[in-house]
Amino acid sequence: MTNASTVPTLVVGLGCQRGCPVSTLRALLDQALQAHQIGLHEIKALASIDLKRDELGLIELAAQLALPLTFFSSEQLAGYHPKLTHHSEIAFERTGCYGVAESAALALAEQLAQVPVKLLISRQKYAQATLALAGAA
Repeated sequence: MTNASTVPTLVVGLGCQRGCPVSTLRALLDQALQAHQIGLHEIKALASIDLKRDELGLIELAAQLALPLTFFSSEQLAGYHPKLTHHSEIAFERTGCYGVAESAALALAEQLAQVPVKLLISRQKYAQATLALAGAA
Protein backbone atom coordinates (compact mmCIF):
# COMPACT_ATOMS: atom_id res chain seq x y z
CA MET A 1 0.00 0.00 0.00
CA THR A 2 1.58 3.25 -1.06
CA ASN A 3 1.66 6.18 1.27
CA ALA A 4 -0.54 9.04 0.00
CA SER A 5 2.39 11.42 0.16
CA THR A 6 4.39 9.31 -2.31
CA VAL A 7 1.65 9.44 -4.92
CA PRO A 8 2.35 12.48 -7.07
CA THR A 9 -0.39 15.07 -7.36
CA LEU A 10 -0.92 15.34 -11.10
CA VAL A 11 -3.31 17.97 -12.39
CA VAL A 12 -4.31 19.01 -15.87
CA GLY A 13 -4.71 22.64 -16.85
CA LEU A 14 -6.98 23.34 -19.79
CA GLY A 15 -7.67 26.31 -21.97
CA CYS A 16 -10.12 26.36 -24.85
CA GLN A 17 -11.99 28.54 -27.28
CA ARG A 18 -15.68 29.24 -26.66
CA GLY A 19 -17.85 26.29 -27.56
CA CYS A 20 -14.98 23.80 -27.74
CA PRO A 21 -16.60 20.32 -27.72
CA VAL A 22 -15.84 17.87 -24.93
CA SER A 23 -14.64 15.37 -27.58
CA THR A 24 -11.82 17.76 -28.56
CA LEU A 25 -10.74 18.21 -24.94
CA ARG A 26 -10.88 14.46 -24.33
CA ALA A 27 -8.87 13.70 -27.48
CA LEU A 28 -6.19 16.18 -26.41
CA LEU A 29 -6.07 14.73 -22.89
CA ASP A 30 -5.86 11.12 -24.08
CA GLN A 31 -3.19 12.00 -26.65
CA ALA A 32 -1.02 13.86 -24.12
CA LEU A 33 -1.29 11.19 -21.42
CA GLN A 34 -0.55 8.41 -23.88
CA ALA A 35 2.49 10.24 -25.26
CA HIS A 36 3.90 10.63 -21.73
CA GLN A 37 2.79 7.20 -20.46
CA ILE A 38 0.60 8.62 -17.73
CA GLY A 39 -2.56 6.77 -16.75
CA LEU A 40 -5.84 8.64 -16.59
CA HIS A 41 -6.27 7.30 -13.03
CA GLU A 42 -3.17 9.28 -12.00
CA ILE A 43 -4.86 12.62 -12.72
CA LYS A 44 -6.32 14.12 -9.55
CA ALA A 45 -8.05 17.26 -10.85
CA LEU A 46 -8.60 19.69 -13.71
CA ALA A 47 -8.07 23.44 -13.73
CA SER A 48 -8.79 26.43 -15.94
CA ILE A 49 -9.39 30.17 -15.78
CA ASP A 50 -12.57 31.55 -14.22
CA LEU A 51 -13.60 33.05 -17.58
CA LYS A 52 -14.32 29.43 -18.59
CA ARG A 53 -16.53 28.69 -15.59
CA ASP A 54 -19.56 28.19 -17.84
CA GLU A 55 -17.71 26.37 -20.66
CA LEU A 56 -19.76 23.21 -21.25
CA GLY A 57 -16.89 21.20 -22.76
CA LEU A 58 -14.81 21.63 -19.59
CA ILE A 59 -17.76 20.90 -17.31
CA GLU A 60 -18.66 17.78 -19.33
CA LEU A 61 -15.04 16.56 -19.32
CA ALA A 62 -14.81 16.90 -15.53
CA ALA A 63 -18.12 15.03 -15.18
CA GLN A 64 -17.02 12.26 -17.60
CA LEU A 65 -13.79 11.76 -15.67
CA ALA A 66 -15.40 12.29 -12.24
CA LEU A 67 -12.68 14.84 -11.41
CA PRO A 68 -12.94 18.15 -9.59
CA LEU A 69 -12.61 21.22 -11.82
CA THR A 70 -11.09 24.32 -10.22
CA PHE A 71 -11.10 27.80 -11.72
CA PHE A 72 -8.56 30.54 -11.03
CA SER A 73 -8.75 34.27 -11.72
CA SER A 74 -6.33 35.87 -14.17
CA GLU A 75 -4.74 37.63 -11.15
CA GLN A 76 -4.06 34.26 -9.52
CA LEU A 77 -2.63 32.87 -12.76
CA ALA A 78 -0.53 35.91 -13.68
CA GLY A 79 2.03 35.05 -10.99
CA TYR A 80 3.02 31.89 -12.85
CA HIS A 81 4.22 33.87 -15.87
CA PRO A 82 7.96 33.19 -15.18
CA LYS A 83 7.35 29.41 -15.12
CA LEU A 84 5.54 29.21 -18.46
CA THR A 85 7.16 27.60 -21.50
CA HIS A 86 4.89 29.47 -23.90
CA HIS A 87 3.76 33.09 -23.69
CA SER A 88 0.70 33.89 -25.75
CA GLU A 89 0.00 37.56 -26.43
CA ILE A 90 -3.48 36.58 -27.63
CA ALA A 91 -4.18 34.77 -24.35
CA PHE A 92 -2.92 37.82 -22.46
CA GLU A 93 -5.16 40.19 -24.45
CA ARG A 94 -8.19 37.98 -23.86
CA THR A 95 -7.59 36.76 -20.33
CA GLY A 96 -4.91 38.83 -18.62
CA CYS A 97 -2.52 35.89 -18.32
CA TYR A 98 0.02 34.57 -20.83
CA GLY A 99 -1.00 30.94 -20.72
CA VAL A 100 -4.17 29.49 -19.26
CA ALA A 101 -3.36 25.76 -19.43
CA GLU A 102 0.15 25.95 -17.94
CA SER A 103 -0.73 28.60 -15.32
CA ALA A 104 -3.87 26.77 -14.19
CA ALA A 105 -2.05 23.43 -13.95
CA LEU A 106 0.73 25.00 -11.85
CA ALA A 107 -1.70 26.91 -9.62
CA LEU A 108 -3.81 23.87 -8.79
CA ALA A 109 -0.86 21.48 -8.39
CA GLU A 110 0.73 23.92 -5.94
CA GLN A 111 -2.54 24.30 -4.03
CA LEU A 112 -3.04 20.52 -3.74
CA ALA A 113 0.54 19.33 -3.29
CA GLN A 114 1.66 22.11 -0.92
CA VAL A 115 5.21 21.61 -2.23
CA PRO A 116 7.10 23.12 -5.18
CA VAL A 117 5.61 22.00 -8.47
CA LYS A 118 6.67 22.03 -12.09
CA LEU A 119 5.22 21.47 -15.52
CA LEU A 120 5.50 17.80 -16.45
CA ILE A 121 3.80 18.28 -19.81
CA SER A 122 4.24 21.75 -21.26
CA ARG A 123 1.51 23.35 -23.35
CA GLN A 124 0.00 21.04 -25.96
CA LYS A 125 -2.34 22.48 -28.55
CA TYR A 126 -5.00 20.61 -30.45
CA ALA A 127 -7.81 22.18 -32.49
CA GLN A 128 -9.49 24.70 -30.17
CA ALA A 129 -7.86 23.62 -26.91
CA THR A 130 -4.64 23.70 -24.94
CA LEU A 131 -3.49 21.41 -22.17
CA ALA A 132 -0.65 21.25 -19.68
CA LEU A 133 0.10 18.92 -16.81
CA ALA A 134 1.80 19.84 -13.57
CA GLY A 135 2.85 17.95 -10.47
CA ALA A 136 5.27 17.97 -7.58
CA ALA A 137 8.79 18.82 -8.67
